[in-house]
Amino acid sequence: MIRPRRLQPGDRIALVAPASAFNPSDLDAGVAELQRLGFEPVYDADILERGRFEAGTPATRARVLHQAWRDPSVAALVAVRGGYGSQQLLPLLEPDVMRAGEKLLIGYSDITALLCWSFAHGVVSIHGPMIEGRFSKGTSAYDEWSFLRAVTSAEPMGALAPEGLEVFSPGEAEGPIVGGTLTQLASLLGTPWAFDVPPGAVLLLEDVGERPYRVHRMLTQLAQSGALAHAGALVFGEFPGCDEPGGSPAIKDVIREFVQGFPGPVLFGFPFGHTKGPSWTIPIGVRGRVIGTSPAVVVEESAVS
Repeated sequence: MIRPRRLQPGDRIALVAPASAFNPSDLDAGVAELQRLGFEPVYDADILERGRFEAGTPATRARVLHQAWRDPSVAALVAVRGGYGSQQLLPLLEPDVMRAGEKLLIGYSDITALLCWSFAHGVVSIHGPMIEGRFSKGTSAYDEWSFLRAVTSAEPMGALAPEGLEVFSPGEAEGPIVGGTLTQLASLLGTPWAFDVPPGAVLLLEDVGERPYRVHRMLTQLAQSGALAHAGALVFGEFPGCDEPGGSPAIKDVIREFVQGFPGPVLFGFPFGHTKGPSWTIPIGVRGRVIGTSPAVVVEESAVS
């Protein structure tokens, strides 16, 4: 795996919009927050385009990504928001351009499609905060420590043990950290870009606003595809807004029942991606270890060099 250069104060970060359109006021607030962290956010005016669902045409969005990867003055790419549209870009993207750029790609939600694509082509990426909903709202919406630790330190992040982490299955397992938003992982199945879970992987799974039967259906799809059987450990997010209206069944109980019999450790409630509070940052493509006794995810390799 290629580990991009670590970010340093003053580095230029390209803001890209691979998915849905966004509110310009969120862009301004997110720019201010990245500046507070010591970076210089920049963006192509084309990210302000609007299509029917997305931030411009697939060709425009792919061009902006290629431009950022090729620009020697840019150190990393941060997605403005998720929503819908990243998967449209996969046939248009050039892996050699991304690999040659050796730059961090940071995002989650719909950006999961690009994180999986980056992993498939051997480049570490970051499951971390985006502009809309996270950087634009400040540290009440993203965990500053885990973000800066992941993108600026050449040392491994070490043990991540946020409050509220629950053990659904005990044990311990080690492997590459992969995954992201369940909806996007399921939508890639059956395409040329279907995500291939490496043997023994620490598989991250999270989502938001999906009713329990829909989550169960997507987990069943992953299981029937063989993806879950390849994983050595499962780490579920908080799944906010996924309880059945009225509270029963609760999504936590549905997932706990679904993973019965899984041979490795299973954790629930890790605050990454869509969260109720600050969202934590986790690198994709580095080795990690899941501990199912005193629950923690241990990031054993640095995402950056």
